[in-house]
Amino acid sequence: MEACLDRRRAGILLHISSLPGHGPTGGLGSEARHFVDFLHSAGFSVWQTLPVGPTQHDGSPYQSTSVHAGNPDLIDLESLAARGWLAEPPAEQDASPAPGRDKKRGKTLRAAWEGFCASASEAEHSALHHFSHEQRFWLDDYALFQALHDEHHTGWWDWPAPLRRRDPEALALARARLGKKMDFLRFEQFLFFSQWLELKQYANQRGIRLFGDMPIFVAHDSAEVWAHQELFTLNGEGRLEVVAGVPPDCFSDLGQRWGNPLYRWDRLQETDFSFWIDRMATQLHLFDLIRVDHFRGFESYWEIPAAQEHAINGRWVKAPGDALFERLHQVYDPLPLVAEDLGIITPEVRALRHKYRLPGMKVLQFAFSGGPENPYLPFNFTANSVVYTGTHDNDTTLGWYLGLDDATRHYVDEFLGRSREIMPWPLIRCALASRARLAVLPMQDILGLDSRHRMNLPGTTENNWSWRFNWDQVEPDLAARLRNRIGMYGRLVG
Repeated sequence: MEACLDRRRAGILLHISSLPGHGPTGGLGSEARHFVDFLHSAGFSVWQTLPVGPTQHDGSPYQSTSVHAGNPDLIDLESLAARGWLAEPPAEQDASPAPGRDKKRGKTLRAAWEGFCASASEAEHSALHHFSHEQRFWLDDYALFQALHDEHHTGWWDWPAPLRRRDPEALALARARLGKKMDFLRFEQFLFFSQWLELKQYANQRGIRLFGDMPIFVAHDSAEVWAHQELFTLNGEGRLEVVAGVPPDCFSDLGQRWGNPLYRWDRLQETDFSFWIDRMATQLHLFDLIRVDHFRGFESYWEIPAAQEHAINGRWVKAPGDALFERLHQVYDPLPLVAEDLGIITPEVRALRHKYRLPGMKVLQFAFSGGPENPYLPFNFTANSVVYTGTHDNDTTLGWYLGLDDATRHYVDEFLGRSREIMPWPLIRCALASRARLAVLPMQDILGLDSRHRMNLPGTTENNWSWRFNWDQVEPDLAARLRNRIGMYGRLVG
């Protein structure tokens, strides 16, 4: 953890898709670099995003078609035109709140592929070849999976049996038939990784560390589950036997039924956790620090029969998290992870996190109930923590505050000293002043936005993940004010 939690720092939580821009989603181009410049001028040294894999129809970054691939919708098109791979710069597109793949962008990327094939230099062709070879441990399966998915338009478990079962002869025929499409899909990933690493270098040179997010579970309709069916809780036809989720909690009275297949941990152990070692390699290539979502699932996970509509009828099942993290530490040391330890946390989960010295998460919106023993109150957590006013799953702080009952709002005001500042600034100050070595503030809170700007409402599948900000919302003196406060609380770096 020395690389990122070596001292007091401050960061902003903003997904790449929430950046401004002309297309239907933010991307990895000039607006991303402009945001890095804003972070630097404001005194922040960490930029946290959500997972960056390809999304499915609902746009959720937590249900990706690959644990390794990047989302092609985030590729910057203007830079492709600048390199001569497009005949003309892409036309401006109307921003759309609808998540999922954008067909116009897909056509433009295919045009860029044709331009690359026709005009790219020998060095550029060599770079693509090197990338494809270096990443073949996941890229070949992903390219074939995506090509077949585009051909069949169904989940892989509904494909013809030889393809579903990955019969070698059927796969060979598919590769021959879909070879050109697979080459294009490799090119998409080459663009994403190239642009991401350029952005990472730009950020690192300005003292900004990139903080990623890795879901514990894998989407059923993904390249990795199709390619490694033996590692997941599937029947002989590739269908779900049991699924992941969580029992009832503060977000849902019925719990949350996520629908992901669960791991067959015994088989993962038989392979010396090679699946997780490979996952971690990709994420450490992209990020300086990684949040592991739903950390408690490494100690025990909530198993729900696939036939159950709700999560309430599940059970806890033990997982070999200790053996997994011992193996990861053998390969990657230090292991720059943050444990998302929200929800029902047992002594065993805390012991696992403490054994590997992983920082936990503290969310201030959870702090104002249950009395002085509440673990999210600032005086109850340690320096080895990441504190948030709220996360992508919470309401904005202003929306949360306005939705409190009178008694709770009075308690919050009293705890925060009846500040003359309007919310969310008192809670932002509380986060920055806390003992936690890293304080992360959602961009919505920096802008003082209400519930209309919420990123996600857990337990729902519609109207999420589409929020974006624009630079008109950023007051001219905001960076200077933030830098002053970050410095006041000892979080300026450099």
